[in-house]
Amino acid sequence: MKKSSAGFSLVLVLSMFAVVLNLISCKKTENPIRFPKGEFPDTSLALADINTIYNDYNSDIHMLNNGLNIVFSSDRVSEGDQFDLVQGAIYYTWDQENGIFDFNSEVTNDPFLTNLTAAANTDRDDFGPYRVFSAVDGYYYLILSSENAEGNLDIYYLKHLPVLTSTLPIVKGPYPATLLNTEGNEGYISFDINRDSAYFASDIGGNFDIYMNNIGVDTTITQWLSGSYEPSVKVDSINTSSHENCPFVYKKVMIFASNRPGGLGKYDLYYSLFKNGKWNTPKNMGTKINTSSNEFRPVIESDEEFNNTLLIYSSDRPGGKGGYDLYFSGVDFDFR
Repeated sequence: MKKSSAGFSLVLVLSMFAVVLNLISCKKTENPIRFPKGEFPDTSLALADINTIYNDYNSDIHMLNNGLNIVFSSDRVSEGDQFDLVQGAIYYTWDQENGIFDFNSEVTNDPFLTNLTAAANTDRDDFGPYRVFSAVDGYYYLILSSENAEGNLDIYYLKHLPVLTSTLPIVKGPYPATLLNTEGNEGYISFDINRDSAYFASDIGGNFDIYMNNIGVDTTITQWLSGSYEPSVKVDSINTSSHENCPFVYKKVMIFASNRPGGLGKYDLYYSLFKNGKWNTPKNMGTKINTSSNEFRPVIESDEEFNNTLLIYSSDRPGGKGGYDLYFSGVDFDFR
């Protein structure tokens, strides 16, 4: 009888132990992800490994799988004599466990971008690169502003097929944007999200103002830019009697530079939201971006894994490496 009781007790203990093991094995592992969405820092960070003692500004921006590819204007190659297009990259990470953002930047030597910038650069100043894809003809376009023989800035464009293999596509151009160019200075083109309107800056009226020109839905960018000159429309809700320059349109936001009264310094960055069929009254981007120095050529981009929007801009504020430097910051816009 005692033997039978002992055996029963052993079975009971083993059963209870099995139940405990089962409960432990069924216990859910704590989810280590505390910060599923990233946050670009809202303080301005210098692109220290890209900036030089020369002027580095007027960047383009193009999203990569793990960062950003940029083409920008710099007078580093000529040691301060003239501006050319050069290339770089920004890489960033977001730690979902502890919410730490980390980034670095570097000058790059991508074979295709080397080929593209070599085709775009002239023996005079080259500014304001902007890359855009056209679904109408399947070409990527690089549009920039280069100094002409008279010393004024004209808009030019280059185009190429997508980079699909190790064989580099042929870059065609540069060709003048005869539709937009005047005897004044034109530059800093940017298309809206539908690719049916383009915005750019011109001083044909005396001061730099922001203008808009429409492109037909089935018209290629080549057909549009190579057309006969026609006057573009001033964006009256944006322009003032001061200078408005460097427009960049992303979704329902236009961001630009202006030296209008009421700013924090010389040129400040402003933004306007497109609501009810028009661009609304611009707002200053505030002290986290603007300083008593010049802030210039803003470009913005979003990343679906981040809550806010990425801004890259140029500034000649104290504390940089020299001249204009490139800076990086997170900003919040209401895209609704």
